[in-house]
Amino acid sequence: MRERVAAVRASITALPTRVQSGIQRAIAEDHTPHEIALSFAFGVLVTALPTAGTAFVIFALVAYFVDRANKLALVASLVVFNPPVKWAVYGASFWLGSFLLGPVPGASVSDVSLDAGFDIVLRQLLGNGVLAVALAALGYVVALSLVQLHRRREFAVPDVAPADD
Repeated sequence: MRERVAAVRASITALPTRVQSGIQRAIAEDHTPHEIALSFAFGVLVTALPTAGTAFVIFALVAYFVDRANKLALVASLVVFNPPVKWAVYGASFWLGSFLLGPVPGASVSDVSLDAGFDIVLRQLLGNGVLAVALAALGYVVALSLVQLHRRREFAVPDVAPADD
């Protein structure tokens, strides 16, 4: 029993190192920074849209059929767009849609649902589409910058102090 507890404790202690090495392996794969950033941006686009829980299926299909897709970047977008963040995106989507098309008389953010009237759903979907594209573009730029920064640091030659003569 002690060995089992010690093994579990060692496994938990090594978890941050394993996660970090997994991220480094994913970035060091034969994917270009553009491919990694594009995978993340695609993931952001899919998770920001109201896909009714089908994002996992879409990601599985993309990971299976698209060789150049970076699986970790797809999964990272799911982590970023967790449920509380998605609800904030949906609220902002309705606001943006109402800003673009004008307000619906007597409607508020609390009225937004799939059972709501056409005018409310239209504003929600328009705002959500615009926001999803904007967030995907921002996600691409951020992911590309981070991957390039990581690779520069990873492959940089350390400064060597001059030898004493």
